[in-house]
Amino acid sequence: MTTPSYAIPGSTPPSAAVSAPSPNPADEVDKTAGARSVGEVLEGSQVETVLHELDRNLVGLAPVKARIRDIAALLVIDKLRGNLGLSSQSPSLHMCFSGNPGTGKTTVANRMAQILFRLGFVRKGHLVSVTRDDLVGQYIGHTAPKTKEVLKRAMGGVLFIDEAYYLYRPENERDYGQEAIEILLQVMENQRDDLVVILAGYQDRMDTFFQSNPGMSSRIAHHLDFPDYAVDELLHIAGMTLAQQNYHFGPGAQEAFEAYLGLRIQQPHFANARSVRNALDRARLRQASRLFADRDRILTADDLVTLEASDILASRVFKQT
Repeated sequence: MTTPSYAIPGSTPPSAAVSAPSPNPADEVDKTAGARSVGEVLEGSQVETVLHELDRNLVGLAPVKARIRDIAALLVIDKLRGNLGLSSQSPSLHMCFSGNPGTGKTTVANRMAQILFRLGFVRKGHLVSVTRDDLVGQYIGHTAPKTKEVLKRAMGGVLFIDEAYYLYRPENERDYGQEAIEILLQVMENQRDDLVVILAGYQDRMDTFFQSNPGMSSRIAHHLDFPDYAVDELLHIAGMTLAQQNYHFGPGAQEAFEAYLGLRIQQPHFANARSVRNALDRARLRQASRLFADRDRILTADDLVTLEASDILASRVFKQT
């Protein structure tokens, strides 16, 4: 049985990483050029496939998925307007993704890049993921070339800036983050037809960042709030993650992991799906140590793919409680 592919929230690409674009569904021919109906645009662009994947492979996030569909609808209608010669300014597509770690912001950004590419609003459809360190230099004259180099690589696609509020540090008079912000603002306004910028980070810090940078706030058209996952959603993510890695819970292990989640979610630095992934990695480590200790035992396939309740209950979360 083939395990469904699942884009695990919290598995953020490394800094300055570039996610490759999907193959062009139109094979370099715009099959939506003569479209006169929503159905024709959807069929020609295959953008609905991306939306279905988002619904099927990403747990929860109902308000986020609804907003992505709204944005896709806006783009489809704008495509139809263009086909009929109804000239208008291209919609502003810069976005802000607010939420705690591990809530799927990078995953959704990747899907957004695919949607924009399939509908012809970006040329390449790749996603460049960066942080402050990729944009801001450490001495005079260093920031501008760093920022411009990142922008050059992102052109034709989506630039995802994680923890964007770190660009602004008013308490440090010698900080060069403001220079990066000014370059970003100029490009976001003047080259918005060739680049979509997504800022991401904690809700409260992003609010403070926008209050301190009204120019940036005015350029962000879409604000998406990513809610924390409930325990049942985290348990679903755990099951999908294990299936993807060819593991499963043994008798009592799922109940033990549910109890683990109920405790861990109340502790500091909980990172939603990212914490689930880390917890499962530690459980696999304990399973490996348990099997390794009995070196004369003949191990079956079931032994190798099963996480026992003891592998979960050995977590220090239970000991701290």
